[in-house]
Amino acid sequence: MPVDVRSEIEIERPRDEVAAFAADPDNATSWYENIKSVEWRSPRPLASGSEIEFTAHFLGRTLTYTYEIREIVPGRLLVMATSDGPFPMETTYSWEDAGDGTRMTLRNRGQPSGFSSVAAPLLERAMRRANRKDLARLKEVLEG
Repeated sequence: MPVDVRSEIEIERPRDEVAAFAADPDNATSWYENIKSVEWRSPRPLASGSEIEFTAHFLGRTLTYTYEIREIVPGRLLVMATSDGPFPMETTYSWEDAGDGTRMTLRNRGQPSGFSSVAAPLLERAMRRANRKDLARLKEVLEG
């Protein structure tokens, strides 16, 4: 069963500012509750093909996975994917102007395999909760 979780939030900051902060892997630990560390596996700056390793704590487990940047359009779109572990996933950030601020959309989708496929409904609910909390935290950080 595929997992496809989409969450969005409006942030009262300019789109370029929101996108620059959210797309910078070095900021991930400040707004993603479950991400504990970030390590660049390729040279900065972020570009298509860049690889970044994340260590996260999710559903009682510590996970280490490497995302590859698949597409980046500064201020508009960031697509990254991992094929590590039992749950290959693609994460997409998109930003658009919304009134005086920015609407950010965070989408995670993938095809769990093995035991993860049985637990897909649980994973989807947990991811949806985590994404909403993370976007709220990002809003708090940026709106200060």
